[in-house]
Amino acid sequence: MSNDVLSDFSGSDKESIAIDDFIANDIKVLDDEKDETIDDEEGPESEELVQVSQVSDDSVKMYLKEIGTIPLLSTAQEVELAKMIERGEELERYVKSLELELGTDPNLDQISEKMGITVAEVKDIRRKSIDGTKKLTRANLRLVVSIAKKYVGRGMLFLDLIQEGNLGLIRAVEKFDHKKGYKFSTYATWWIRQAITRAIADQARTIRIPVHMVETINRFKKISRRLSQELGRRPHEEEIAKEMEVTVEKFRDIVKVAQEPISLETPIGKEDDTRLGDFIEDKDSETPVISVTNELLRQDLTRVLKTLSQREQEVLQLRFGLDDGRQKTLEEVGQAFGVTRERIRQIEAKALRKLRHPNRNRTLREYME
Repeated sequence: MSNDVLSDFSGSDKESIAIDDFIANDIKVLDDEKDETIDDEEGPESEELVQVSQVSDDSVKMYLKEIGTIPLLSTAQEVELAKMIERGEELERYVKSLELELGTDPNLDQISEKMGITVAEVKDIRRKSIDGTKKLTRANLRLVVSIAKKYVGRGMLFLDLIQEGNLGLIRAVEKFDHKKGYKFSTYATWWIRQAITRAIADQARTIRIPVHMVETINRFKKISRRLSQELGRRPHEEEIAKEMEVTVEKFRDIVKVAQEPISLETPIGKEDDTRLGDFIEDKDSETPVISVTNELLRQDLTRVLKTLSQREQEVLQLRFGLDDGRQKTLEEVGQAFGVTRERIRQIEAKALRKLRHPNRNRTLREYME
């Protein structure tokens, strides 16, 4: 393989650059402090500013403008909201426990009695939990955008990537434990990235590949881009394989899996009047010469067979599958004619002797030369 190994993947970089010029001004990403507990290899850069000056997609433009107006949260505010959400989850656990105990949905009076608080306090806990979930989620929507843009060009639209990332963000809000001490953005990055990569694995490809292989392909592309920058040229396959700590054979397998299938209906040229399939040879179809030759052979064979008796013609047609392509046994042909298999063998032998006569086989012999 030549050192043009990245040629099949250059589109992703170009689209990613386009997205960097695609996201509205004043959309700052939360400061993503690294935490040893969380693998943040592909998380957003610290204090990253995602900008877009020209937007061609109105729906993306509107979405980015909308989330750009949502205020960011301090660490203290994140913890406060997390506590409100945690309190709401505790309330729901009480409700489920009471439901099992009573065998029916408990009312507010029963819930308040179980928890030892007033009905007003129950309502307040629920309201604050819902508000906390909403605020923590909305304040981190731009974090999803900054992560989603890294996956542009991998088979899904930018908005679809954002949507999948938002689902991961919601999951992060549900699972976040503020007592462990790391920032919410650090924790959420893992869930957002996982949701996006799984969506790409499930939806983006015509042929689905396992999630772990998608992650391997992403790592391959990332290492390839880094080596290109460091070396000032396209890296050789041996260099990439060494960096990935895999054999060259394994690397080649990764490259094969990473390649996207392309439709035979893909337009070729500026006029869009030709398709890729027009330039690909169909090795299973007959060439015009072979097609004409086969037709002439069928016609000549029919003429030669007509020099035999009707029964001899039918026996040869059945024995050699000249009618439907399936050769019949002597037993099958005998049953069709109501005679023994030995009689069919005799008829076949006599017919073949006739066909071997030079006056009959002269025309057919030309096809064998």
